[in-house]
Order: sequence, then structure tokens, then C-alpha cells
Amino acid sequence: QVQLVESGGGLVQAGDSLRLSCAVSGRTFSLYVMHWFRQAPGKEREFVARISERGGTTSYADSVKGRFTISRDNVKNTEYLQMNSLKPEDTAVYYCAAGHSWEDVDYWGQGTQVTVSS
Repeated sequence: QVQLVESGGGLVQAGDSLRLSCAVSGRTFSLYVMHWFRQAPGKEREFVARISERGGTTSYADSVKGRFTISRDNVKNTEYLQMNSLKPEDTAVYYCAAGHSWEDVDYWGQGTQVTVSS
């Protein structure tokens, strides 16, 4: 079993930055593609970013491209999401996830709230 624990969420103003972290335990971290998703109030959960097992390949939603950066540290078993130039529409619960392939998700974290005020 794999456990994922997010941290780093909070309340910020538009234009600020935040860095989310996702600590992973239970299995070999470097075997998993890692993802970030988010869910805003009243909306469906949506893809934000993903990173390959060794970090060489990344993919982003158009809405965050150029503002968010996903990364991972396979020694610390941790995934990160650096969020810059935050907008009120980035307000959501952010979830990290792990999967055995590029688009599959097998494990989810509990989520961390990010609120961006205007």
C-alpha cells in the first residue's frame, strides 16, 4: 500500500506563490508516475500536472502552464508543485496522486486547500 500526504496549502493573495509537497511512503517512490490534480468548489476534479518516474518528462494543464512547476526528489520520496503568479481561479483542494503508468492513477492523497484571494 502507498500513502501520500500533501502539505503546503494555505491562504494567499493573487500574485503570490506557494509550494505544495507530497510525501510518499509504503513502496518504491521512483517506480511511480506522480500527478497533481485539483478540485474547485462545485467543479469536477481536474488534472494539473504530472511527472515521469525519474523526472525527465513533465506535462501541464494549459491553465497552469508557465506558472506552475512540478518536480520530485527520489531520495526524499517527495513530489512538489511550485505555484507562482497565483490567481483566484486557482482556488481548490489540491491532490497528489501516484500511478504505474503515464495517465493512470492508483493512489490518492487526502488533499490540501489552496485559497487565493483577489
